Amino acid sequence: MQNKQILDYIEQLIPERNDQLREIEEYAKKNDVPIMELIGIEALLQLLRIQQPKKILEVGTAIGYSALRMADALPSSQIITIERDEQRYIIAKENVKRLKRESQVILLQGDALELDSIVEQYGPFDAIFIDAAKGQYQKFFNLYSQFLADDGIVYTDNILFHGLVASSEIESRNVRQLVRKIKNYNQWLMENQDYHTAILPVGDGIAISKKRG
Repeated sequence: MQNKQILDYIEQLIPERNDQLREIEEYAKKNDVPIMELIGIEALLQLLRIQQPKKILEVGTAIGYSALRMADALPSSQIITIERDEQRYIIAKENVKRLKRESQVILLQGDALELDSIVEQYGPFDAIFIDAAKGQYQKFFNLYSQFLADDGIVYTDNILFHGLVASSEIESRNVRQLVRKIKNYNQWLMENQDYHTAILPVGDGIAISKKRG
């Protein structure tokens, strides 16, 4: 059976989201806004339901889709989310307001590598979700893991990058450089003695890094 057939089958089993979330999905599709693949975010949400974090830090808001999905799945959790792009931040703010999640989802606008002093005020975090500039993943991890609770978990999206991490033939020089950075990050994660890390080949790949006790 082809892999796409399996993915299509799983997607057909996933319950429909509400109309407002579906509208955000459609907007992202029409405007080439990167949001998590459906199977990937369903897997992430299930992991978070198991973990039950009270405070979540998201690095990379885009238009607020994943933050709103987390808020919906974990109504007692608070999500702090960072977005660098001003236009996407504005749209995310509108989406959060439209879905009446202002008290649960706190949006910060700016470069995530420069907002650590502000983010620290909201910590410690039970979960950190990294889903921003892929070439900066290790910097994000190092910067914000200091605000992770003792039993916290760091989730990283896109670590398989459309399967290109396993490809030996990539024509574009820029893509090759980005893939190399992602592969270096994956290797660094797996060898990091402060965390137990597992990589799940769901969506575009999710790394789960559990802080060692």
